[in-house]
Amino acid sequence: SDTLREVNGSHRTDTFNSVIRYSRLISNLSILRWFNFGEMLSVNPALEERCWSIMQKQSAMYLILLGGTCMSFIGLCMRLVEAADGFQILFYRSISLSLMVGLICCLRRRTGPVDFVKSLDRTDMVMGAALAIAFTTYVFAMLYTSVASTLFILTSSPFMAAILGWVWIGEKPHPMTWMVMVAASIGVAVMIREGVALDRNFGNIMALVSALSFSVMLVLARRSGKTDVLGGTFAGGVFAVTIGLVLSLIFGTGLSVGGFDMGISLFMGAFSIGIGIAFVTWGASYVPAAEVSILVLIESVLGPLWPWIVLGETLSKHEVIGGMIVLGSVVVFALVSRRDSRNAQAASVL
Repeated sequence: SDTLREVNGSHRTDTFNSVIRYSRLISNLSILRWFNFGEMLSVNPALEERCWSIMQKQSAMYLILLGGTCMSFIGLCMRLVEAADGFQILFYRSISLSLMVGLICCLRRRTGPVDFVKSLDRTDMVMGAALAIAFTTYVFAMLYTSVASTLFILTSSPFMAAILGWVWIGEKPHPMTWMVMVAASIGVAVMIREGVALDRNFGNIMALVSALSFSVMLVLARRSGKTDVLGGTFAGGVFAVTIGLVLSLIFGTGLSVGGFDMGISLFMGAFSIGIGIAFVTWGASYVPAAEVSILVLIESVLGPLWPWIVLGETLSKHEVIGGMIVLGSVVVFALVSRRDSRNAQAASVL
């Protein structure tokens, strides 16, 4: 109260607003009991900044979970398509994907469409090429094998990225990473073995190629130091539109599809992929990479559930076993990475 009496009217208003904002932060963080009201009046800028940082991280985690949830509907959308073939689906969903990601990029970067396109560099183009391959093979993986097998195989992409990063840019993986990768490979092998028995070889191979392409994109982003991969995602969507257009015309299927299939494909590109990827990349700027790896697993967990709930597509025993091995491996991998990151930060402080 003494401090408030010493300031003039304008400063008093600013201080009061800071106190109110600070009080709300503390209340939202459920640590009000650690402070009394008198201490809250003497605003601590460092503590207030820390509170905002925690709030940002919590909000970012929710964004990542929301993005992963959006992406988990891709499998259901693919199963709802009635007659469109893979290249037609790729063409229409990539149109809405490109438009949505481009819009989000313009809003986030506060720039116009022309300036945004001009800002794309060589790395964005190469990342886009890798993502275009990933998007294309992802569609055919969903069409020719189960949703669960596709998602669980794609979950192994962090391990592929670790190997590529070691070979390509000299980032030596943690010794524990090799053990975790072996475990994940066993899980993938379990699912592929069943795929062989059920004649799903093509779909499983497409899922592996998609995972490898995603891994290439991750290493490219790592090498370039980019934290925002939306530019590369936009380029990938544009390249995928071109692939879908050309191959649809070459193979004689054309671009004529039913209104329902077109609507599902456009919805899939804009909502499930466009908004999903945007939320994940936005939130990833405030959350450690290891935690992001765990949070995005919600896509692999929820993805097989929607076709089961809506369409009755069940998981086989081998998919459950193999999927749990892969998911568990990713969790261990993320926890080890998080521990190493914290140890490195502590060492730098000392």
